[in-house]
Amino acid sequence: MKTSIRIASLAMLSIAALHAAPASATEPASPIGLWKTIDDKTGSPRAIVRIYEQDGKLFGRIERSFTPGAENRVCEECTDERKNQPIIGLIIIRNIRSKDDEYTGGDILDPDTGTVYRCKFHLDQNGSRLIVRGYIGISLLGRSQTWQRQNSL
Repeated sequence: MKTSIRIASLAMLSIAALHAAPASATEPASPIGLWKTIDDKTGSPRAIVRIYEQDGKLFGRIERSFTPGAENRVCEECTDERKNQPIIGLIIIRNIRSKDDEYTGGDILDPDTGTVYRCKFHLDQNGSRLIVRGYIGISLLGRSQTWQRQNSL
């Protein structure tokens, strides 16, 4: 009788473990991490941006640029507190919050023009891509870029 109970207990634990594994695999991915930005006009990689959380909001900082000479460039076109700040280390995404399956409510900076756009993004392809949309006013008046997740620099 004791052997039957042990076998039944082991079987139940095995079944529970099998059902627990898919649950963790289906947890929603997070945009926190490193992303290779892809220019929506040329299709060329532009930079590596690190998205991180601070005070419950998401921010994005340029970690590396694929533009020659970027390590010596500053944001001359910026008109806010980022004016003349180095491009490497520049915070280009600010104050994004999670809302359902989308991240929204903040802004994104184009350091080439100094223009600040409203921003929203969402994860695609099981978290391997980030669809980033910058816009003025309403989302229909904007542009989207697809960024690719990077494991490390």
